[in-house]
Amino acid sequence: MGAGVVILAFLPWLDRSPVKSIRYRGPIFKTLLTIFVISFFILGFLGTKAPSYAFFDVIPGAPVAQLLSAYYFLFFLTMPWWSKIDKYKPEPDRVTM
Repeated sequence: MGAGVVILAFLPWLDRSPVKSIRYRGPIFKTLLTIFVISFFILGFLGTKAPSYAFFDVIPGAPVAQLLSAYYFLFFLTMPWWSKIDKYKPEPDRVTM
């Protein structure tokens, strides 16, 4: 549990993109961030349920939580790679100083 919070402290060193605003980020970042937010909410929901919980009495919750937990950490651990290759818009002159 602690690693899920501590990894946030390393974000400034993990993000290799020259732009920091989401407005100028590319499609890779926006797609991965959307999946990350969805997985964050599903993990929060599953955290309140018993380990034997099943979505619609069909999909077991434990494997879903394990998969989404892996995605949570891979989002940050692969960030140096995909933030470097993502396309981005140049910042306007009014923003740079």
